[in-house]
Amino acid sequence: MNPSDAELVQACRRGDEKAWEALVMRYQRLIYTIARRAGLDESSSADVFQNVFAILLEALDKIERPDRIQAWLVTTTKRETWRAVLEQKGSAFAAGDDEEDPLASLPDKAPLPDEELLMLEKQHAVRAAVASLDDRCRRLLTMLFYSAEPPAYSEIAAALGIPEGSIGPTRARCLQKLLRAVNESGIR
Repeated sequence: MNPSDAELVQACRRGDEKAWEALVMRYQRLIYTIARRAGLDESSSADVFQNVFAILLEALDKIERPDRIQAWLVTTTKRETWRAVLEQKGSAFAAGDDEEDPLASLPDKAPLPDEELLMLEKQHAVRAAVASLDDRCRRLLTMLFYSAEPPAYSEIAAALGIPEGSIGPTRARCLQKLLRAVNESGIR
């Protein structure tokens, strides 16, 4: 079973490098997605990612609610993304951009609408829940729901080494496990 966020943060505080790596792997996609959806290029998104984890490293012992590390990372990522967007706009203005105000072209004051951020958090929760499933369920759900063209049941049965007739009931049990894992994550 995958360790909880709180367990990972506690292990990181003790200097456990594997816990740090697991925490980074768990949230890297979410952090990059927030930066990219705000309009930052790949390089600037990578800078945001590095800044967020550098800030986390400095603040690790001060975080009062390790179980809420995802919310902390999202908030920090939004701030760092906003800072990067402002820096890009400011440098464009300094380079001779004819706009009166470098912030005038920004669509709004937040890098992402709350609804979109909530959707990203839900997607992250589902990905984390799928990753926490046992190998057979993870493989089955990935084959069924993560491909543009799901394979035929005969292919799935051969890949998993199970009878074709048991795919439906196995899928139902795996979806129940997935639902429990998502509900445990606290995101609805």
